[in-house]
Amino acid sequence: MRALRLAELLLLLLFALLALFPLIDSTFYTQLITKVMIMAIFAMSLDLLVGYTGLVSFGHAAYFGLSGYVLALVAPQYEAVSLWWSLPAAMLVCALFALITGILVLRTKGIYFIMVTLAFAQMVFFVFHDTKFGGGSDGIYIYAKPTLVIAGFQVLNLEKLNQLFYLVLIIMAAVYLLLRRILGSTFGRALLGIKENEHRMRALGFPTFGYKLSSYVLSGALGGLAGYLAAVQYGFVNPEILSWHQSGAVLMMVIMGGMGTLYGPVVGAFAFVLLQEVLSDQGFLGPVAKHWQLAMGIFVILVALYLPQGLAGLLRRRKAEASDGSSDA
Repeated sequence: MRALRLAELLLLLLFALLALFPLIDSTFYTQLITKVMIMAIFAMSLDLLVGYTGLVSFGHAAYFGLSGYVLALVAPQYEAVSLWWSLPAAMLVCALFALITGILVLRTKGIYFIMVTLAFAQMVFFVFHDTKFGGGSDGIYIYAKPTLVIAGFQVLNLEKLNQLFYLVLIIMAAVYLLLRRILGSTFGRALLGIKENEHRMRALGFPTFGYKLSSYVLSGALGGLAGYLAAVQYGFVNPEILSWHQSGAVLMMVIMGGMGTLYGPVVGAFAFVLLQEVLSDQGFLGPVAKHWQLAMGIFVILVALYLPQGLAGLLRRRKAEASDGSSDA
């Protein structure tokens, strides 16, 4: 409990620092941190499956990319679409896709579940990569960012970088609080029980399939939320955001940060994206930067060997050492 409170205090401090971040007046770094926060939302959505429900998905990029394509397809070519309905529509499409596929994939377990989720993601990748429906391998440009209008007054202009930054910051905090509330409820405790021993939960009368399907759908909808924001930021979508590389990257963020903590994936997203940025910076590392994947792989291996609970495990270790010190005293 003390470790959780410390983590939440640190997250509150991080939120305060991020709120002040645009004051540095750097376009590059503001865009970078906006990207990191979007990936943090994406990582939290996957942690709901992996860390709390015990379902390791390797096709989570399907929701990330599908939502971006929904925005690109519903937006007029040179006009801004309304945020009021385009964001819910994108999340609804992802939720429906998760519901349909979840009914099938949740009948499998273990390695078979991983492979089936990957197969569905590759099917979505094929639809947008090998057909004219989504612009093929060239993708689609989003020329005008969505707008938020109330009573004829534009309250949010996402063409302005700082406004997009604060929108993503607020949504990231809202997603964290929402998931914390859900996982602290009976529903969340049931998910943890299913993760530990599904047969026992079923024997106790819990409809485990319904619980897992609800978690799967919510995870897909939140993954779509992250994909929508990414499409808004970049103004472009292509099939690469649907690829298994994207699913692998977000899974690494969850594992690196610490599964089953919520704050761990946020830390993992910041660590992964910022480390990737540093290691691939040729101005900083010169020719060595071309091999940044090798350095990233070594870092992930070291985390797996010495921090099996991820970077968030440092807080748990500190709590355990503090408890041992107080007991010795």
